[in-house]
Amino acid sequence: MQRDLLKSRLSRLPNLPPLDPPAASEGHDEDDSDEERDAFDLVTAPAVRRPGTRRRIGAPGSSSSTQYAPLSAEGTFSSALEVSVRVSSPWADASSSSSSSSSAREGDATFRTYYTAPRADDEAGNGTVFVCVHGAGYSALSFAELARALARGESDAEGEGGARGRGKGKGRGRVGVLAYDARGHGRTRLPDPDPAASTASPPVVDMSLENLSADLVSLLKTLFPERERAPALVLVGHSMGGAVVADACNRIQAQVADVTGVAVIDVVEGTALDALPNMAALIAGHPKSFDSQADAIAWHVHSRTINNLASARISVPPLIRPADRHAAGPPGGESEEGPYVWRVALEETEPYWRGWFTGLSQKFLGCKTAKLLLLAGTDRLDKELLIGQMQGRYQLEVYPDVGHNVHEDAPARTAETLLNFWERNDRTDVLRGVKKVGER
Repeated sequence: MQRDLLKSRLSRLPNLPPLDPPAASEGHDEDDSDEERDAFDLVTAPAVRRPGTRRRIGAPGSSSSTQYAPLSAEGTFSSALEVSVRVSSPWADASSSSSSSSSAREGDATFRTYYTAPRADDEAGNGTVFVCVHGAGYSALSFAELARALARGESDAEGEGGARGRGKGKGRGRVGVLAYDARGHGRTRLPDPDPAASTASPPVVDMSLENLSADLVSLLKTLFPERERAPALVLVGHSMGGAVVADACNRIQAQVADVTGVAVIDVVEGTALDALPNMAALIAGHPKSFDSQADAIAWHVHSRTINNLASARISVPPLIRPADRHAAGPPGGESEEGPYVWRVALEETEPYWRGWFTGLSQKFLGCKTAKLLLLAGTDRLDKELLIGQMQGRYQLEVYPDVGHNVHEDAPARTAETLLNFWERNDRTDVLRGVKKVGER
């Protein structure tokens, strides 16, 4: 949510050589274009089914060149899953003044989930999985490069604060990574709206914090139904996702699995709430459509929304979709002109903004586990977090040379911080080598 307010911060853009785009993958929905297929999919695992005017980007060279071509997510996660989960209040009635008014109370949603399992190790228990929750308007693949670095268990990228070759401890190969598209984002599909509900306005996705947190708990229960066989979890949330993991942490600890730690990336209650009055105007300034996926990638990089071109080439394509050419344009205005439009209309989420961030600091400090706050600036702690930091109630890390998308701008450095945080707080192998009574 705060990304637009950080555009004035000059971040270093890595000097990345052009990469050749991969060949299109197979096994996609029939309505997807060939260009869209590349960025969404990787090695696909069997499905899990348990209970508006276009703006052209003026950039040096052509934005359709290979420099901005989409990249496949193959090699970042091991598998892509479709996980069926029972959800509450999928839709809110846009004609109602109350953001909690729902046109359907319950239904089955299919969450697009990306997963790399931890290495099986009987002596070390069930391993640890980093559960990553993205921010508003983003998708699971915003964590693609971070997932690659976490699973590799080392920081081997140059240009990220000089860190190289560190983080090679017990994390190497032992941790897994899970990320999913939240409701209303990416390729997660919600049940159809209730046809008996009000049709004065089209329904919009109910993105209240209560529902987003319940989705996370339900998804993890579906994936890890037996606590004794579940891995330990480290919850990682960016922006809106930080509010979700802070809100859901204690419930996950009680109902699903042990939570080794919770990490919140670049969101602070006081700063977020102060920024809300300006957010609508900033969102209105975004392009309404794009000529191509490469055009969208170029805009994110040139606007410094994402400062890492390699990450943007994977994470940006899921943020847009082919425009509906059959949809009527606004009365008296221009219709959508570009072939690609945003998947998430951020302006429609405005009724939920204040609910996402109100009470965030108290919830974060109240998580019954180790806590990490990773920020992209030094002047962003509110009073409650400042007091908590002075009391040593959480670990604070600051990257002053990156933008709001910390984990995309500096994935190797972020992986190193997360692995070190996990290693300091991991207790899954504390009894390793100790025999139980009666064992020989």
